[in-house]
Amino acid sequence: MPLDDDARFRALAARDARFDGVFFVGVTTTGVYCRPICPARTPGRSRCRFFRLGAQAEQAGFRACFRCRPELAPGSSSAAASVDAISTLCGAAVRQIERGALNHGGSVPALAGKLGVSARHLRRAMKRELGVTPVQLAQSRRLALAKQLLADSKLGLARVAFASGFSSVRRFNASFAERFGRAPSEVRRGRAATHEGDGVVPLTLGFSEPYAYEELLRFLSARLSPGVAEVEGGRYRQTLRIGEHVGWLEVRRGGPSQSTARTLRVDVSTSLTAVLPAVAASVRGLFDLDARPVAIAAALGADDTLARAVAAHPGLRVPGTLDPFELVLRTILGQQISVKAATTLATRFAATFGQQIRTPWQSLNRLAPTPASLARRRPATLQKLGVTGARAATILAAAQEMSRGALSLEPGQDLEASRAALLAIRGIGPWTVEYLAMRALRDPDAFPSRDLGLMRALGLSGPELERRAEAWRPFRAYAAMALWRME
Repeated sequence: MPLDDDARFRALAARDARFDGVFFVGVTTTGVYCRPICPARTPGRSRCRFFRLGAQAEQAGFRACFRCRPELAPGSSSAAASVDAISTLCGAAVRQIERGALNHGGSVPALAGKLGVSARHLRRAMKRELGVTPVQLAQSRRLALAKQLLADSKLGLARVAFASGFSSVRRFNASFAERFGRAPSEVRRGRAATHEGDGVVPLTLGFSEPYAYEELLRFLSARLSPGVAEVEGGRYRQTLRIGEHVGWLEVRRGGPSQSTARTLRVDVSTSLTAVLPAVAASVRGLFDLDARPVAIAAALGADDTLARAVAAHPGLRVPGTLDPFELVLRTILGQQISVKAATTLATRFAATFGQQIRTPWQSLNRLAPTPASLARRRPATLQKLGVTGARAATILAAAQEMSRGALSLEPGQDLEASRAALLAIRGIGPWTVEYLAMRALRDPDAFPSRDLGLMRALGLSGPELERRAEAWRPFRAYAAMALWRME
């Protein structure tokens, strides 16, 4: 909902957690900017300047608070972007920048080309809608990650610089000192590291309450590929590949303290240090950390049935994926069979086509198959694992399209173009397209209207459900999750 500065100040004075990440406040007398939940004494109204993004506060000359740590605030790219009416172009650019598109030599012209616009147009659009340029936003993200790693990890300063996306230690030291008013080494001396283990980089990722963490884990647990991922004791583990880098991660809820209560703790293998921004962005998508549950509940609450479903499961999220192709494979395997049978097939595919990997857990020992590992196979090879000839052909076609780059399901892609590319693959229909749009493309308004479970939940036909769902925009994906829970 639109906020004026007086409303923002009231939220600040109340330390209202619903607005954490929605705005930041710069205090003119201290030169520091904070989250609205900062435990410090509330400044006077005349001393406050309000910003939509931390990067905007930084461009105005404010430094991030070391007490409330703005870098841990929930992000604003996924479902929140729809609420904030960020254009499709800027939303896609933000997602790419968050994944490190401008780090280690990445350029604005290259990013703009990937998004189908000129560099000048991209700069103007982001400046107009977000108040910062692509380079300024990327620098803000790099420094925020560096600040977090200095506080929470035992990485050496050079590795912090590299992991954060800086190309040189000298540039990192100069940029950090300019932004925060102190050298990185001073921050490391002044703050105790919180991680004691070796071979792991800890990340802390924030979210907005309420958050149905256990329900999300149950959903993922029923649909994971054994050997590639597992859920145990409230922790989610998965192997993953990003570019040339392979490794693993483990996710759990943060501790009970005020600073960690609304966070997930992610331990990432050091083999993924070079792609840490992409890992963080992927985990945010997998656990839907950027959703605004209060806004979503309010939007869906006008429908009595949905209002009851949302109230019964507060903070319900739409699970994403760390690996779009694995999700495509799993979804095709699951067509017209039970979840348990699909898991059996997914296990066979991982064992046959997935690369072996060593992790701290014996049961977690495979990387998911890549598009390239399947693209040149014969249908008969896949049929030996228990799939039909038609299903094998669909899997191979999807693998070929993704392997040659004709189909990408990374968040930030053109949604309609991606839907069209999926539908062009024989064996992939509207239900599969919308399910993949929900989870891989992170479209908060994706909706599989012909889903039998959704129709049963409301006692409606497909066309009737489609008409009724018009009122649930732009959060129909969350409506689907709530209705599935009613089955």
